[in-house]
Amino acid sequence: MNHNNIAVRGTLATLVAACTLLAGCATPPTTLYQWEGYQQQVYKYFQGQSTEEQIGTLEAAFQKIRAKGSMPPPGFHAHLGMLYASIGDEAQAVQQFQTEKALFPESQAYMDFLLKKQPQPAKQGE
Repeated sequence: MNHNNIAVRGTLATLVAACTLLAGCATPPTTLYQWEGYQQQVYKYFQGQSTEEQIGTLEAAFQKIRAKGSMPPPGFHAHLGMLYASIGDEAQAVQQFQTEKALFPESQAYMDFLLKKQPQPAKQGE
């Protein structure tokens, strides 16, 4: 009888261990940032995809990221700002660079460099 009791305990311990491992595998890891196609867009940029298409795709991706309550990855807003700058939309470019700088303080030096490159709005009275 003692031998059967040990066998049952061993089987029970194995079953509990297997269930614990399976339960741990059922939960996917959470990521710090939501990429939502950003890497593919950078690749398409280097392939020469239309700037307007890229802006539209990144803006749609950003809406999906925000809807999920997630954060875009580092460089997302900087890339979007550079796209806006390339079509002459300085206001949007500046906004994107400032957003990148606020979200990722380590980008401040580069964002300040890009912001200095943007044409300054004309002051009133000039």
